[in-house]
Amino acid sequence: MIHSMQGNILTPRGWVLGYIYADEGGRISRIEGTATEPRHNHAPYVLPGFVDLLNHGGGGADFMDGEQAVPGILRTHVRFGTTSLLGSTMTSPHAVLLPALQQLAQAGRQRPAGGARMLGVHLEGPYINPGKLGAQANSAVVATREEVAQYLAAAPIRVVTLAPELPGHLDIVAMLAGRGVRVQLGHTLGSYEDAVAALAHGASGFTHLFNAMTVLQHRAPGMVAAALAHAEFAELIPDLLHVHPGAIRAALRAIPRLYAVTDATAAAGMPDGSYHLGDQTVFKAQGGVRLADGTLAGSALTMDQALRNLVAIGLTLEDASRRVSLYPAQYLGVADRGLLAVGAWADVTVLDRDLAVTAVYVEGECCVQNA
Repeated sequence: MIHSMQGNILTPRGWVLGYIYADEGGRISRIEGTATEPRHNHAPYVLPGFVDLLNHGGGGADFMDGEQAVPGILRTHVRFGTTSLLGSTMTSPHAVLLPALQQLAQAGRQRPAGGARMLGVHLEGPYINPGKLGAQANSAVVATREEVAQYLAAAPIRVVTLAPELPGHLDIVAMLAGRGVRVQLGHTLGSYEDAVAALAHGASGFTHLFNAMTVLQHRAPGMVAAALAHAEFAELIPDLLHVHPGAIRAALRAIPRLYAVTDATAAAGMPDGSYHLGDQTVFKAQGGVRLADGTLAGSALTMDQALRNLVAIGLTLEDASRRVSLYPAQYLGVADRGLLAVGAWADVTVLDRDLAVTAVYVEGECCVQNA
């Protein structure tokens, strides 16, 4: 048995009051207990570990900083219940991005002791619209098949964000989808029709929904309407700064497997002050991270706070849990994370009754013990 892995366990079939057992390989071998409703007891919540598919860094470091920065980032986010994530890049020149990807590939080969598992890379740019950079650097370019193939050979890229309206990008969408990469539409000035065409070519998601994309207008419905009308999956930053709770509610009604991401920067898990995002300086204050001109620049969000925010705006704990664990894992096609079931990795986040993290296990290893 994994020590302290006792409580109200959220399984795919509902709550069980009992214990989780793991084998020496770090996978769940047995769940024992009785069906329950947590309101009938005072035991902690035992949830699937959180899965974050858009994360630029934390603990003062950025994934673009190189291989040596990665273990510290993974140990920072595990403190907040994240057990697996994608290391996300920034829009950068080819001469910067290619070696960064090669270093991320090297860093991701082994999970550091006491840290989360890096599942691969989210390439956020450089194939974005220069008119919708957000906090990305102005190094956006149009994709070529040759360059994309070079990046795919350099690192295990699982997700690519691009602007579908740029010339030749529908062909790139089809190429990436054919290689098993999840293509997301974001940092885009594209129309509703551009989005529908990209979905038809194999795109499958939307990057930080509502942010850095064309808005919904009733005669020009834009990217947002395409997501609401057609998406099965989309990511959203629920820090309550990037998206108003009312817009989150609208998306929840429209997109079956809307899931949370942090879009965390080096400022996550750190005090207020100045940090870097790629090669830009950003400032953490009042719960947000911004450029000097006030533009939101990623976030300081952690996945435990994302869960609490979703519950605060009215989701049940079970539904909120799916949106920080199960749905992002399903989007990646990862069947053995994001849920507590026999055979899955023993990635577990234990919360007290106030939804504060008390313990975190990654592949059976106790990485956090706060109580």
